[in-house]
Amino acid sequence: MDRLAPLFVIAAAMLWGFDGIILRPALHELPVALVVFLESTIVTVMLTPFFKGQIKQLAALGYKDILSFFGVAVLGGAVGTMAITKALFYVDYVNLSIPVLIQKLQPVFAIFLAAAFLKEKLPKIFFFWAGLAVLGAYLMTFGLHVPAFTPDNKTLAASGFALIAAMSFGASTVLSKRALANVSFELGTYFRFLISSLIMMLIVFSSGLIYQVEMISTHQALIIVMIAFIIGGPAIFLYYYGLKKITASVATICELAFPLTAVLLEYVVRGHILSLVQWAGVIVLILSIIKVTNMKVPAPH
Repeated sequence: MDRLAPLFVIAAAMLWGFDGIILRPALHELPVALVVFLESTIVTVMLTPFFKGQIKQLAALGYKDILSFFGVAVLGGAVGTMAITKALFYVDYVNLSIPVLIQKLQPVFAIFLAAAFLKEKLPKIFFFWAGLAVLGAYLMTFGLHVPAFTPDNKTLAASGFALIAAMSFGASTVLSKRALANVSFELGTYFRFLISSLIMMLIVFSSGLIYQVEMISTHQALIIVMIAFIIGGPAIFLYYYGLKKITASVATICELAFPLTAVLLEYVVRGHILSLVQWAGVIVLILSIIKVTNMKVPAPH
């Protein structure tokens, strides 16, 4: 099974790509917050039978642990998920593989934030590769053109939301280091979904979005259930199972199945393909992210 471990990470990454290009964009007529609330709540309900006996551990955690989980839930479960969902809702205007690839900037933000808040010292080479990653993301999104900063520029809007998602997920990664200090990753994953669903519940009820549940068609309801049962819970556990048995450098390569699946599906389903300049940006972005992810960051003294 250890030899097959990379396949579990690849399978999870491919499921995320399928979600980003096929499933989630089909919900673009619904409010973003409502979609994220339903998704996180279904996953929480699905996982509760497995962890209901351990919920009491929340009361035993210190306030710093609780704050860390809250931060992970807000940034990763709420802001980040809503941002990438919103980016993918521009399905009729944007090549969706672009926001998917921009979201892969997450490791760059995670390492930078870890240095800023955990006082880890960054090697100078980090700034070189981080700068190249940003350049690659720009070329991939806009090619050799200067973006038009107008309200109707859907590509710019989708890229902006994807960038917010990358920053939010990166910050969530940093907080996860603290949040998982006293619990297992399985239980930590459940707590993340539990707290996220409570936060999203407050948002949708206070804003009145809960009444728009009536807008959801049978087809859309089926897609939401598929996202929760196939992507929300199982994909994460597939990923963590594989990650436990392989190195971070191998996992980084395996995770590229996510954007590559997105690019392939975007072409097969919608006929969208990147230009040569955009492909050059993709190569620069992916190479830079591999270098950043595998970078050894010295621990603070």
